[in-house]
Amino acid sequence: MTVWLVVSILALVLSPFAWLRQSRKQSEQMSLRLEARRMGLAMQLAPQQWPHWLEQQPPSPCPQYHRGRRRGCDDSWCYWQVSPGIWWNQWKEVCEDPRLNEVFARLPATVYKVEADPRMLALYWSERGEKSVLQDIAHVFDTLA
Repeated sequence: MTVWLVVSILALVLSPFAWLRQSRKQSEQMSLRLEARRMGLAMQLAPQQWPHWLEQQPPSPCPQYHRGRRRGCDDSWCYWQVSPGIWWNQWKEVCEDPRLNEVFARLPATVYKVEADPRMLALYWSERGEKSVLQDIAHVFDTLA
């Protein structure tokens, strides 16, 4: 009887430690974030107000991967991926820039938005997929930044 009492008390005391363990999804996200950091990509969780016309509302805050742009890049644009391979701007116009379309074609369907301003290039992504997706994202940054 004493043994069962001691075992149950130990189980009761140690059970909260199981809550501290990361889930599989959390550990995969951390692995992707660390690999992105090694590749020179910065990441933060950024609050977003998504357009009402998107079929599925992405999360807010959303993981934002970003990199600074080179001097001389003064163009600003923002495109949302409404379905795999279809990119719209804020007026629901399809992206017609062949340079951007070529680069966007390498991105997975789990990328929500890509935007650029004179200072920074940012990409909003669900962080789902293999580490090879990070190479495609890094290619986008290398090409457009």
